[in-house]
Amino acid sequence: MRGARAEAFEKFARATHLRERATGDRLCILDVCYGLGYNTAAALETIWAVNPYCHVTVYGLELDVTVPRAAVQPPLIESWSLALRPILVELAESCCCDRPNLTARLLIGDARQTIQTLPYQGVQADAILFDPFSPRRCPQLWTVEFFAAIARCLATEGVLATYSRAASVRRALQLAGLHIGSIPLNPDAALPHEWSQGTVARHDGSEPLPSLSPMEQEHLHTRAAVPYRDPSLQGLPETIQARHQQEQVASKLESTSSWRRRWKIH
Repeated sequence: MRGARAEAFEKFARATHLRERATGDRLCILDVCYGLGYNTAAALETIWAVNPYCHVTVYGLELDVTVPRAAVQPPLIESWSLALRPILVELAESCCCDRPNLTARLLIGDARQTIQTLPYQGVQADAILFDPFSPRRCPQLWTVEFFAAIARCLATEGVLATYSRAASVRRALQLAGLHIGSIPLNPDAALPHEWSQGTVARHDGSEPLPSLSPMEQEHLHTRAAVPYRDPSLQGLPETIQARHQQEQVASKLESTSSWRRRWKIH
């Protein structure tokens, strides 16, 4: 799990600028697909390393409560500081944790439904850590409609970060009304063809986000950018996949294979 821990810091805590934001009194984090809790844990360690008095509010969306509960057993829990471990245990076991510098809630159920309760609670997240399984495996959490629901929980100056660099995901974020950018490569990394290592998004386009490479920008004009849709926010994964495939076949956008040949992507 060492790689997952490093990714939590690099693609989520760092990409949402939590270290810089931690100088304030309060921060709100929405962790979509809490899972093992690595992204929340990395966020908390990052924030409190700068300002241990910053009060953090965390909302974690998770389908299966057994996953975070398994993550607080040895040796997985030993990845985190001694101060953080009892917090992760309490949150996993009780789905809530309150400390002088923390209010955390774990919402168990279909994220498409639980997300709809948060705007009524006034949730405006400074950082959204968006980490579902891949669109092919879990298409229902990568749709235009779900991102629109997520966007309603994003603060005006907040930032959403996800590991995905899929054109369909980036286009869905745009259609949900968000500006998109890249998570630039770590200087030590080596990915071919100018791929970034993920995507960031925000409401306000006045503060520039890291730009997509020319190759990635062109990718948004191919059939790969046809987004997933789930108008009712209740569709079955196979129904969403079938609709997506039909829309790709009917699309008049450039074929993805043509784009790949142009950029010599094998």
